[in-house]
Amino acid sequence: MPLTLHWFLPTSGDGREVVGGPLGTPGPRRGPGGQRPPRLGYLAQVARAAEQMGFVGALTPTGLHCEDAWLVTAALSRETERLKFLVAFRPGFVAPTLAAHQAATYQRLTDGRLLLNVVTGGDPAEQRRFGDWLDHDARYERTDEFLTILRAAWAGQPFDFKGKHYHVQGATVEDPPAPVPRLYFGGASPAAERVAARHADVYLLWGEPPTMVAERLQRMRELAAGAGRRLRFGIRLHVITRDTEEEAWSVARRLLDRMSPEAVAEAQARLAASDSVGQRRMTSLHAGSRDRLEVAPNLWAGIGLVRGGAGTALVGSHEQVADRIEEYHRLGLDEFIFSGYPHLEEAYWFGEHVTPILRRRGLVEPVADPVATAAGGSARGGRDGRGQAPRQGLTSRAHRDRPAGGPRRASR
Repeated sequence: MPLTLHWFLPTSGDGREVVGGPLGTPGPRRGPGGQRPPRLGYLAQVARAAEQMGFVGALTPTGLHCEDAWLVTAALSRETERLKFLVAFRPGFVAPTLAAHQAATYQRLTDGRLLLNVVTGGDPAEQRRFGDWLDHDARYERTDEFLTILRAAWAGQPFDFKGKHYHVQGATVEDPPAPVPRLYFGGASPAAERVAARHADVYLLWGEPPTMVAERLQRMRELAAGAGRRLRFGIRLHVITRDTEEEAWSVARRLLDRMSPEAVAEAQARLAASDSVGQRRMTSLHAGSRDRLEVAPNLWAGIGLVRGGAGTALVGSHEQVADRIEEYHRLGLDEFIFSGYPHLEEAYWFGEHVTPILRRRGLVEPVADPVATAAGGSARGGRDGRGQAPRQGLTSRAHRDRPAGGPRRASR
């Protein structure tokens, strides 16, 4: 089965250091990492770069550390033509019928470009900021009920449900979404795995070593089979790919050098308060230490020293990164969500160098040259994908998305 490649939208801010992520870790508004604020203009550049480089979709995170995913991606849908938006959201913060209605509206407004990443939540302190006082397993019980109602509402027939957390009568949407958004779901605890087996279309893992991944995939296949279902599997990773292995590791070392001991200690203290099993698995790869961060060939755990959530990166030459992706694919992973610092330049590094290797190996379906396609406005009379003339002061997308003053391949 061909791979599906996604990118990431840095709605916490971006820069040439690791910017804090979810689970309460420091964000750009409280540290030097946010050299590029998450303004719409910059996020549009990243989204258009991802589209030009042939990525299918872009994950947009959720939480108080970043901008709201629904609002940002709705705006960015007007800046892109084909890119899908993998919108992360928290079940329990909105009613399931309202979420079904929002998703149906989103599909109509974007011609079906919505994917949904269901994030139950792993930081009790942040959950309480939203008025959520449920414990870990109870949150997953609520998510189970939420997704039951969500899918039933999309079916277009009034649906009654009475559970522990929700009681609805006649839940439905006036016009069901077409297509129904694919549900992406992660979580490493037994409670999370049971919900994923019942409801997920794609089960997501953070970038653990292949031996750890293989064990989890086997367990999830068995759980899904017991529920009469089959899952698709995906993985979330950062990436540092360069012309040579030495160049790539040099970039990783620069990122590590910019992580002060104080920043690492603060982040690890925050992450220790999380009740996320997946976060504990990420933290176990480095245990807060800068030593022995290459936890598997070309898999570097340094990101997780200061960032919650996905904390590992593929680091190496373009061929080595492609080799590691192929290795994960052989285990059963078909969807890959990548990111890198800065996200604009790294999208080009990956799209111009790794994707062609994967395509030559038959792992990614052949497509028209993405840069030529994006620059094809001349074939439409110089108009953008909505049939509108380019805005004043902007050149064609193929040129305006390159880093200012930079060559085709971002230099260091």
